[in-house]
Amino acid sequence: MKKQIAELFAQALAACRETLLPEIRELPEVTVERTRDPQHGDFACNLAMVLAKPARKNPREIAQALVAAFPASPLVQSLEIAGPGFINLRLTAAAYHRLLQQILEQGDAFGRSDEHAGTRVLVEFVSANPTGPLHVGHGRHAAYGATVANLLEATGHAVHREYYVNDAGRQMDILALSTWLRYLVLCGEELEFPVNGYRGEYIEQIARELYSDESDRLHQPAAMLFDDIPPDAPTGDKDKHVDALIERMRHMLSAADYRRVLDVALTNILDGIRADLADFGVQVDHYFSERALFDSGAVDTVIKGLEEQDLVYKKGGAKWFRATRFGDEKDRVVVRDNGQKTYIASDIAYHLDKRHRGNDRLLDILGSDHHGYVARVRAGLEAMGESP
Repeated sequence: MKKQIAELFAQALAACRETLLPEIRELPEVTVERTRDPQHGDFACNLAMVLAKPARKNPREIAQALVAAFPASPLVQSLEIAGPGFINLRLTAAAYHRLLQQILEQGDAFGRSDEHAGTRVLVEFVSANPTGPLHVGHGRHAAYGATVANLLEATGHAVHREYYVNDAGRQMDILALSTWLRYLVLCGEELEFPVNGYRGEYIEQIARELYSDESDRLHQPAAMLFDDIPPDAPTGDKDKHVDALIERMRHMLSAADYRRVLDVALTNILDGIRADLADFGVQVDHYFSERALFDSGAVDTVIKGLEEQDLVYKKGGAKWFRATRFGDEKDRVVVRDNGQKTYIASDIAYHLDKRHRGNDRLLDILGSDHHGYVARVRAGLEAMGESP
């Protein structure tokens, strides 16, 4: 309806241009908006206000000329000049009846177009860390992201909906440790659960599943696990404590058994996330694994590419990406002093992968406290030769 009303105003402008605006070579785009107060009409147009300065005329004079030249239409009941030169417009009942008829005739096709056919958009949303169930905040972003994707699809975009699974890094180690500790309790061990561990009831449920599958095959003495480990909070450092427990766990279990514990926990949580989103009516086309970026060497390729461009330097034993060269507020660590690659490196690799899959536009639905993420991702893409 806005487009139809704007076209009528454009016709009125064309009709009175020679006499009213002979010196203006390029006419502005006509903008029509809903009125803030329905008592003033259904739509309002500020065209007379926009033209006043270049035409050197009083906006009400221009508004009067536009109203006089406005073509007759079964859609328009009345036009009224308000304030310094706004034109308020009221629709006829027939306009609403015609719209209802269109809705009935077009059904599910109503409101859809192929205006952006051929444009590929990847919408990444929710992407909550798979360390626990979704909560109401995640639900808000799920609803928002799904709606944006639906609107893009309704205007002809080829939309791919994606959830980025952060299944690599320290939080996954803490998830594995938390699950194993609850499993050890089921094996009869007594222990003090770390402050930095994941404490939800869901961890106990996962541990019971692990015990049901493995019995006591993965059982190790808790005393050996906690022997000579740095103290936990409040007397000690909770981060050093949990990191030391993770390292000890990796020594006590084989690589395969450690992966088994992690995969049971990860699979359980992801299954719950998938089920929750499906029940919520949210479609996800693909769950993309961060771990796959490490396994394929994509993260190493990004770091090597940055190093070859002299965009990485060493400080304090860590490797830093010169992100400030590309508009970020500070440089970012891509490899820690212990050799562990950061999520910044994998984020760059992930967005590069999304671009290389042939997407014309990458759209991230971010959490409310993740605004700083924008600059670093743009910096990474630009550094790797892509448009930010």
